[in-house]
Amino acid sequence: MPAWRSKDELVAGDRRALEEWFAARLRPGSGAAGSEDEAMYIAELDGQPAGCAYLVTLVDYFNQRPHAHLSVLAVNEASEGHGVGSALLERSAEWAREQQSDRLTLSALVTNARARALYERRGFAGEYIRYVLPL
Repeated sequence: MPAWRSKDELVAGDRRALEEWFAARLRPGSGAAGSEDEAMYIAELDGQPAGCAYLVTLVDYFNQRPHAHLSVLAVNEASEGHGVGSALLERSAEWAREQQSDRLTLSALVTNARARALYERRGFAGEYIRYVLPL
């Protein structure tokens, strides 16, 4: 974890994104399907929730084209090492292709070597690094 971030802060950010997604589906007139510009997948292992992938559509800064972005990828501790993350990444790539996206992006902390190794094994490559100057 970078020194200027806490685990609670990171968890709160993901929780906020997921809560907003679920809240949007509960609003009258929103419909259960929600927007075609986002998707949520819940993985199960032995009949129990094991992880989730929340995807959104973003616009590329450089070429201004929409693309799929994996905003949240979470696997519960008991399910780690059982292929749940890989399965969610594969389903995320399928969704991106269904959306006719030419890429699937995600963000990872530079200090999270385990996650970065998984992403690289699954074909992701680094594009740029965001630098932060805590003030």
